[in-house]
Amino acid sequence: MDMPTQRSSDIRPDIQRFPTSIVWTPIPMLTWLFPIIGHMGIATSVGIIRDFAGPYYVSEDCMGFGKPTKYWQLSSDKVQFSSWDQAVHEASEEYKQRMHNLCCDNCHSHVAYALNLMQYNGSNSWNMVKLCFLMLLYGKYVRWALLLLNL
Repeated sequence: MDMPTQRSSDIRPDIQRFPTSIVWTPIPMLTWLFPIIGHMGIATSVGIIRDFAGPYYVSEDCMGFGKPTKYWQLSSDKVQFSSWDQAVHEASEEYKQRMHNLCCDNCHSHVAYALNLMQYNGSNSWNMVKLCFLMLLYGKYVRWALLLLNL
């Protein structure tokens, strides 16, 4: 699976801007026990973060468990149908109508739904498990010191 990223020069951690990125932050105690599990959001093309933070609530630029500690910047060139921002918006509107469920309809599902809407990288089979592992493989720490917080 070819997963190149865009230039990281667009990334601005100082102002919490991660354009066309999936962002991740640890969930206290849960991430300590299971390091692959955390809270996930998806950013628009200008870096505004949207995340399914609770029942019927999708936040904007205020992640449910704090600032992103990892990001995985994706290429907007790999969007098949709709625009990146349109898919993020549509996914967020859909998830504003949903009850949050930690095991099966959660922040990872919201991100997967957006990627499926845009058919990112020619795929419509994005899911929460796939995103957990791909974030582990391709995610970059905002600052290396944040790695220690996850141990």
